[in-house]
Amino acid sequence: MGQGELVQIGSITISPALINTACAWASSFDQLQALYLTSLTGAVTTRTSTLKGYNESSSCGVVFTSSSTSSLNSYGYSPLPLSVYLGWVKEILSDAIASSNRKPLKPFIISITACSTEELVPMISLVQELRSTPMFSSLIAIELNTSCPNVSHASPSGYAPSSIRPLLRTLYEAHMRDKSLVIGLKLPPYTHRGQFDDMISLLMEFNYNDANKGRCNSFAFLTCTNTLGNSLLFPDQVTEALRTPESKVTTEFAVPTAVGGLAGDAIHALSLGNVYTFHQLLLENDGLRGISIIGVGGVTSPAALARMHKAGASVVGIATLLGKEGIRAFELLSN
Repeated sequence: MGQGELVQIGSITISPALINTACAWASSFDQLQALYLTSLTGAVTTRTSTLKGYNESSSCGVVFTSSSTSSLNSYGYSPLPLSVYLGWVKEILSDAIASSNRKPLKPFIISITACSTEELVPMISLVQELRSTPMFSSLIAIELNTSCPNVSHASPSGYAPSSIRPLLRTLYEAHMRDKSLVIGLKLPPYTHRGQFDDMISLLMEFNYNDANKGRCNSFAFLTCTNTLGNSLLFPDQVTEALRTPESKVTTEFAVPTAVGGLAGDAIHALSLGNVYTFHQLLLENDGLRGISIIGVGGVTSPAALARMHKAGASVVGIATLLGKEGIRAFELLSN
């Protein structure tokens, strides 16, 4: 499958099959609007938000390596609450609907995260409130981020699938009430088969029988993979080390936190392996065969994009190249 082809994931249509992922370069209204207006993206993913906003510290930032198109970031989630992103999405979609020369319309993937069902339930309600507008219902999906490695005192929940069972149960119940609601999971990079098997077993708990489609699953896609945590770079490895406002000098590490999430070329092989393994495992189960994969990690060239599709990704997402090149990144990949 090439990036120019149309991909149907539940009720949303992605064409071309190339998108941005939840990242720092999808944080503001202007960034989201630019991602939406280019004809080279088939959907737009918002930066991961929480119900009330994440307390972002001055040590959060990103650096790019000098030897390859790789990055290291110390970001957590967006400091802006979900309601702000939904307001922006509503404005962008409303403008697109009103302007006939911007059709066909492309969907938004709303990236969210929550620590508890008490936090997740109102977030789903806010998304569903926006989707209640008929024109928006097939243009908005939810992605639950289970994989940020930079949150203090909290391991990525995707590494302990059983711990997120209540959250997935809540999302499952939302989907069963409204089958048009498209839900996906953003996963961390896995390194051994037991991790894949645990996630597959958890997903199987949310299979159900549909009168028209047969055996189905309440989750429509997996985004593989997020950044690789606990990674360290020194200032001589990056184009410019990160300084905090309180510090006028560079620390001994590339980012003030020392370790962060590694992305780009440096994790491409691992990300390909995750996409391939999940693709094979999903095919082995009737209920899971309908789950699509959004392949992410080191897609910095047309050849890397083609490898993602070859490994089993229906849609391919980028972040590091977007951060380095801006919207031009999609032109580089499309060429």
